[in-house]
Amino acid sequence: MLVSRPSIARIASRKLFAGLDEDALREVLNAATERHMPAKKNVTECGQRPHSLFLLREGRARSYILTESGSEVVILWLVPGDVIGLVSLLPNPPTYIASASTVSACEFLVWERDTVRRLAKAHPQLMENGFRLALQYVGTYMKRHAATVSKDARARLAQALLHLANNAGEVESRGVSIDITNEQLSSFSDISPFTASRLLSRWEREGALQKTRGRITLLAPEFLMIA
Repeated sequence: MLVSRPSIARIASRKLFAGLDEDALREVLNAATERHMPAKKNVTECGQRPHSLFLLREGRARSYILTESGSEVVILWLVPGDVIGLVSLLPNPPTYIASASTVSACEFLVWERDTVRRLAKAHPQLMENGFRLALQYVGTYMKRHAATVSKDARARLAQALLHLANNAGEVESRGVSIDITNEQLSSFSDISPFTASRLLSRWEREGALQKTRGRITLLAPEFLMIA
């Protein structure tokens, strides 16, 4: 993938590329391929051998695991700049520990594992950045786990909505819209679908948000800050 100077300037802010000079960044980007994927398409599957590293460039995706009963547990909501398949940087990587799927139409930069390993050897900063990203994702999940034992369902749902609004929301004239189903939101908040639906309906009656199929629009985010 040949990249222009403006493209490099736009992409350089991604955390995966922090600290790389322009020549190194150009080399890394030129080794990538672009991949467009429609909504609701699997990117990786839990238990699969790592084959590629994906940088989300446009769109929204989610990382999740399936329980023994087949229920989906959302681990992370992924936005532009996030990376899928960081284990591809390792010399003897374990299998993917979670699956990833597109929520909306997405555009990825993709490096095959042999390619990204070669680049990481040539530019050790890539490995360091990948480790920092992995720690960031673990830290995000640790905060979420702490909330399950220290906050009630109402507070966890409000926290999840505000997090999604800040990191994955689309600003509109009437508020901030989030593409997510009730089931996905309940999983991301670690509460039951019934409780999530009940609280969302209450907040909708109170004018804090509006629900449509597969989308929630926050009309008064400040209301959730005191929820």
